[in-house]
Amino acid sequence: MNLIEAEQLNVSWAGGTLLNGLSFSIRPGLTFVRGGEGRGKSTLLRLMAGGMEPGSGVIRRLARTTFHESPADPAHDQVQARAWLQALRPGLPGWDAGMVPGLVEAFGLSEHIDKPMFMLSTGSRRKVGLVAAAATQAQLTLIDTPFAALDAASSRVLLQLLAEAAEGDRRAWVMADYELPPGLAGTRLSGLIDLGD
Repeated sequence: MNLIEAEQLNVSWAGGTLLNGLSFSIRPGLTFVRGGEGRGKSTLLRLMAGGMEPGSGVIRRLARTTFHESPADPAHDQVQARAWLQALRPGLPGWDAGMVPGLVEAFGLSEHIDKPMFMLSTGSRRKVGLVAAAATQAQLTLIDTPFAALDAASSRVLLQLLAEAAEGDRRAWVMADYELPPGLAGTRLSGLIDLGD
C-alpha cells in the first residue's frame, strides 16, 4: 500500500536545482530522508504534505490523513501548548487522546504543558510536536530533524517511538535528518531517500 507515489520530481530554488528527477514511494513503516545542509530535506517534506508543488514531475498523495505540523512556528507563540494539541484533534479523526498524558510525562513536559509556546525552549516546543506526531494516528506523519535540541531522556523516548513506527503496517512515518541516528542502526526501514551531501 503506497501512501505517496512520486515520479521525476524537480524543484528549483534560488536559481539552482534543489531536487532533480526524484522518484520514490512511501509505504507504512519508517522512511528516512537523508541529506546534507541545503539539500532539500524540508522541501521534500513540504511536497509530501501538499504545502507546495514540484516544478515538474508527478506526486500522488494517497494518505487519507497527514500530519506535518510544527509548534516552532512563531504564529503559535501565544498559544498554550495544551491548547495547541487540542486544536489539532478536530482535523485528525484518529487522534488518540489516551496517549497524550503518558507522552507528556515521558518527554518531561508536565510542568510546561500549560505555558504559552513562547515560554518554551526550542527543545520543549519540539517535544510538544512529537507528542502530537505520536497521538495523531495520521496515515502519514512527517517529522523534520526531530532529535535537534532534545535532551538524552527525550531522545530515548523518540527512538522507541520510531522503532515502533518501523514495525507498523498501517501508518507511515517519514523522518528527515542529516544522518540516521545511531540508535536506529539495524532498524528495518521501509524506505530510504538519500538526497546527498
